[in-house]
Formats: sequence, C-alpha cells, structure tokens
Amino acid sequence: MHTSLMPSRRAVLALSLLPVFTAPVAALAQATWPNKPIQVIVPLQAGSAADVGTRVVLGKVGENMGASFAIENQPGASGLVGADRIARAAPDGYMLGGITDSVLNYAVNLAAKTSFDPLNDFEPVGRMANIAWVLVANNNAAKTAPELVAQAQAQPRKLDYASGGNGSPHHIAMELFSAANKVQLTHVPYKGATQATVDVAGGQVPVMFSAVSVALPLIKDGKLRALAQPADRRSSLMPDVPTFTEAGMPAFNFSTWLGLYAPKGTPKPIIDRLNSEVARALADPGVRERLLGLGLDPSPSTPAQLGELTRTGHARIGKVIRDAGIKAE
Repeated sequence: MHTSLMPSRRAVLALSLLPVFTAPVAALAQATWPNKPIQVIVPLQAGSAADVGTRVVLGKVGENMGASFAIENQPGASGLVGADRIARAAPDGYMLGGITDSVLNYAVNLAAKTSFDPLNDFEPVGRMANIAWVLVANNNAAKTAPELVAQAQAQPRKLDYASGGNGSPHHIAMELFSAANKVQLTHVPYKGATQATVDVAGGQVPVMFSAVSVALPLIKDGKLRALAQPADRRSSLMPDVPTFTEAGMPAFNFSTWLGLYAPKGTPKPIIDRLNSEVARALADPGVRERLLGLGLDPSPSTPAQLGELTRTGHARIGKVIRDAGIKAE
C-alpha cells in the first residue's frame, strides 16, 4: 500500500512546488528580454507614413537598447491582414506593430466583420507621431483650393479624386472637405496610398488628400502642387502653402497618428520599457529632425493615452463613415 501511494505523493509535491518556480521563470524571461530579434509588422505599404515613421523611431530605439528590430510590411485589406497577425502573436515581447489609426479606426469601422477586436486585442505601447496631411493636385488640375471648389461646383461628380482605398483617411478627408464646401467629387480608390499619389502626379487623377510624408518628395520635384493644409498653421516644410482658413475657405483640420502596439497580454514591464525607449528616441534631435522633415510630428504618449486615443477615434470615425454612407468595396 505504501509503495502504490508514492507516485501520487510525488505528483502532489511537484504540483505544490510549481507556483514557486513559475513566477521566477517568467521574471527571468522578462529580465533577459530582448535576447533575440524583435519582429515588427507594419500592416501598410512600404513608403507609407506608417512604414517610414516606424523605421526611423525603432531604428533609434534598437540602437539605444542594443536590440534588433526586424521590420516587415504586410499590407492587405487596408491593414487588417497585418493587424490580425499582430493580434494573434504570442504576447512575449517579440512581436510588435507600427499601426496607424487608418487601420484601427478607419478600416475596422468599414469592415463588416474583423477577426480581432481593435480595442481589446492589443496592448498600446505609445504614440510615435502625428501625421500631417495636405491637399494636392497634378500640374494640369486646379492651382488653388478655391479653384478646385469652383470647378467641382460647376461640374458635380465630374471631378475625380484618388485615395488609398475605400474608407481610408484619404477618402474620409475628402468626404469631410466636400461636405464643408458643399461639393461632390467622384472617388477613385486604389489599393494603397503610394500608387494613388504617383498616379495623381502622373495626371491619371486630378487631386487627392495625402500624408505629407508621402507627397512631399513629389511636391519638391514639382510633380505635385500643394493646394492647402488642413491644419491650424502652416507647416515649416511647406511655408508657402496656405491653410484652408488662409485660403478663404471654411476651417478644416485633419491629421492621423502612428502608434506602437503589442499583442494583448504582453507583460507590463516590457510595455513600460518600450514606452520609455520610444519617448527617449523621440527626444533625440536627429530623430526629431528626420521625422519633421517627413511631415511627421514626434508625439510621445503613455500607453493609457494611446489607448484612449484609439477608443475615442474609433467612435468618431465610425460615426463619419456611417453618416456618409461609406461602404466596403
């Protein structure tokens, strides 16, 4: 009888000791993090504001930490494909996402159903930048924003505009602009902002709203004309381009943001370390200069602040999409 009980007693003893060892093992894993490359998914095209901004910021974070960040673009379904991959990853600090509100607030609200919850399946790490926008036209189109409005009023729905996709920030910005100026234009959606901007510069489509980071090289090369800035004041990158108010039009503000996220359940010490390192990188003069030169305003935040920004933006953009009757392609 004594012999038959021995295995079960050993099992009970082993189970009783398990909690004693689990916590130290987890703590040890966090203490040695990172000890291998950290994968970062940007769920939008290469060359997009999210891509460029994430590479600049995490390049400095990696340098400061002595860590390696392997950044991969995974576009698809307006960012939902890449975001799903981030949400489903192991919450061990080795998968992150450089995600804009175009994915979590725009694409998610437009989709009939998503495989992840944008408000509950991610751990916000911190905001990296606000993204400035500009209304641009090719050299054969309107020369000023008031001229564009006059053309659109004279020929309702005859003037086309490009966007990075149905329900994208480019689309929503033009919808808001059209409503403010009581005009109707025809939407030409693309499968990404980069190609849309290139085609506007090439004359295939007359106008669009674009992130400054994407349009600026084409503006500098004289292939795009900047008509007006949807901001309170002129950008130092485009000091000759008026705001909409300065152009004598209804006040119109529009911007988006770029944040760093991790899968839900990523340990708080890792989130806090990443947040601190992002803020440290954004304070670096060289990083700030590079971001500002791309039309990205360095804008650190706490994890809680980014979470609140995500929640409020999700509700606000959802209302705009519903009110405008925007549907998925």
